[in-house]
Amino acid sequence: MIFLVALVLTACALTSRVDCATEGIVWCYHLPTCNDTKWATIAPKYCGGSRQSPININTTAAKEDVNLTEFTFTDFSSTTAQKTLENTGKTVKVTFASGVQISGGGLSEAYDSLQFHLHWGNGPSIPGSEHTVDGKRYPMEMHFVNLKSSYNGNLSQALGDSTGLAALGFFIEEMSGNATGEPASWKSLASYLTNITNKGQTLTLPSGISLDDLLVGVNRAKYYRYLGSLTTPACNEAVVWTVFKEPIKVSKDLINLFSNTVHVNDSSSPLITNVYRQIQPDQPVTTQAESSASTTCYSLGLMVLSLALWKNL
Repeated sequence: MIFLVALVLTACALTSRVDCATEGIVWCYHLPTCNDTKWATIAPKYCGGSRQSPININTTAAKEDVNLTEFTFTDFSSTTAQKTLENTGKTVKVTFASGVQISGGGLSEAYDSLQFHLHWGNGPSIPGSEHTVDGKRYPMEMHFVNLKSSYNGNLSQALGDSTGLAALGFFIEEMSGNATGEPASWKSLASYLTNITNKGQTLTLPSGISLDDLLVGVNRAKYYRYLGSLTTPACNEAVVWTVFKEPIKVSKDLINLFSNTVHVNDSSSPLITNVYRQIQPDQPVTTQAESSASTTCYSLGLMVLSLALWKNL
């Protein structure tokens, strides 16, 4: 889901406050009175709409689109880009310094990267990614929230634009074998969770880990694309979704820390678990066209074979 507001106060339109509490909308994950089964009633303007997220990605139905080029990730290599880590009471969120940006990837313009947050179930045994692929739900999902650069941090403008926001979704999968504390970047991030066990607690992150470090092993040239919505109330239909095909591999012990460390309120309240919205109706999904390199290799192979046959005549 994207932790943004839909009913936006003027103060909330500033980039640094895109996640401030939605006025007049009380929602949750852990109680039947306010969980996602009630969101269409709690926030009826959009949550019951026709372009909602997350969805199941049917890989065989995804159509090729030659416009889905590679992204440019600006300042993702910076070891000082991640500024704060916060327990929002519904997720764990990392905010970014200014200057982090994405462009390319078939987007209409550059987007400023504001933060990432995470979705999980209850350890690897109860997966909690928001999107699914051919019915498969991953243990966790990481969402990068990005806003059109031309809006200069004005969230209310972005929410009124059907492509005002761009979300990057990365699946997190349990690492095979008996590895613990891997990768090192995730071990470092997870080690800070004990500093934000209660809702509202924020930690200023030390330098040393880049966003590239957290995305280790993922081919960011391979992804799915569709138009959808925020996945929390008010579920505004203003999001260009990119869901990457390759997951981030993280050891089981680190995945478990997210569901057994941070609380909904204080230490006497429930742990934050199962923080994902149920799958919404299908949307048209696109993906990259077959690699021209593959086509070229195939053509060259046919040419070599033809020459060999000709010589034997």
